[in-house]
Amino acid sequence: MFKLLRKWWKYLTASTGSKFAERADPKVQLEQAISESRNQHKRLKDQAASVIASQKQAEIRLNNKMTELEKLNANARQALIMAADADKAGNSDKATQYNGAAESIANRLIQVETDVESLKSMVLESAEASDQAKAAVQQNSRLLQEKIAEKSKLLSQLEQAKMQEEMNSAMAQLNEQVGEDVPTLNEVQEKIQARYARAKATSELTEVSVESRMLEVEQATSNIEAQGRLSELRAELGLDSGAPAVSQGSDTPANTSEATPEAAPQPSTSGDTNKPT
Repeated sequence: MFKLLRKWWKYLTASTGSKFAERADPKVQLEQAISESRNQHKRLKDQAASVIASQKQAEIRLNNKMTELEKLNANARQALIMAADADKAGNSDKATQYNGAAESIANRLIQVETDVESLKSMVLESAEASDQAKAAVQQNSRLLQEKIAEKSKLLSQLEQAKMQEEMNSAMAQLNEQVGEDVPTLNEVQEKIQARYARAKATSELTEVSVESRMLEVEQATSNIEAQGRLSELRAELGLDSGAPAVSQGSDTPANTSEATPEAAPQPSTSGDTNKPT
C-alpha cells in the first residue's frame, strides 16, 4: 500500500510538473532565471568581499605586529644599555632590575615574532583567496552579461513565435468553414478562377471571329484586285470580247476556246490571204 501511494505521488508530481511546464509563460521563466542568476552573482560578490576583507584585516594585524616587534626590539636594547650603565655605576640592584625587564621584553619579542610569521602566512593565503574570489566574480559577471544578452535574443524569438502562431491561427480560421451560407476562401478563389477562365475563353472566341471576318475581307479584296488585273491583261491582248461572258456568270473557259478557231485566220501574216477557202 505504501509503495502504491509513493508511486501515485511521484506520478502526480511528474504530471503536475509537466502541465506547469506546458502552461508556464516562457517570458516569466526567463525573468525568473535571470533574477536567480543576479542573486547568485550578488551572493558571490558578498562572499568575495568577505574574503577580501579578511585579507585586509590580516594585513592590518601584520602591520601592527611589525610595529610592536620594532618597539620591543628598541625597548630590549634600551633595557640592556641601562642595565650595563647601572652595573658600571656599581648599582647592582638597578642592573638586576633592568636585566629582568630586558628578559621580559625578550620573551614578548619571541612571541611577537611567532605571531608575525603566522600572520605573514595568513596574509599570503588570504591574498591568494582574494585573487581567486575576484576572478570568480569577474567570470560570473561575464556569464551574467551573456545570459542577459541571451535573454534579449530569446525574448525576440518568443515574440516572433507568437506572431507566427497568430498568423497561422488567422490563416486556419480563413480556411475553415464558418457556416453553411458562408463559403471558404478556397471556394471563393475557385469561383473567381472559373469565372476568369470563362471570360478569357469568350474573349479568345471573339478574337477568332473577328480575325476570320478580316481574312474574308482581305480575300475578297485580293479577288477584286485579281479580276481587275485580268481585265487589264485582256484589254492589252484585245480579248475584251470575253468580258461580257464573265460578267454574265457563263462558263468562261469554254466560250474562249470556241472563239479562238474563228478568229485564227485574222492575225495571219502570210501572202495567202486572198486565196479562196
